[in-house]
Amino acid sequence: MARSTARPVVKLKSSAGTGVTYVTRKNRSNDPDRLVLRKFDPVLGEHVLFREER
Repeated sequence: MARSTARPVVKLKSSAGTGVTYVTRKNRSNDPDRLVLRKFDPVLGEHVLFREER
């Protein structure tokens, strides 16, 4: 079964500049803009904003 283009795989990169990334899927119909999530950065040891890369 093929993957849908409605839920692409995106990389989330830390806005703190540590180089930490997360990989997730997003729904294009619900989130047409770039995704921004608050997640844990293990290098800093705290939660920071992670922004979608393209």
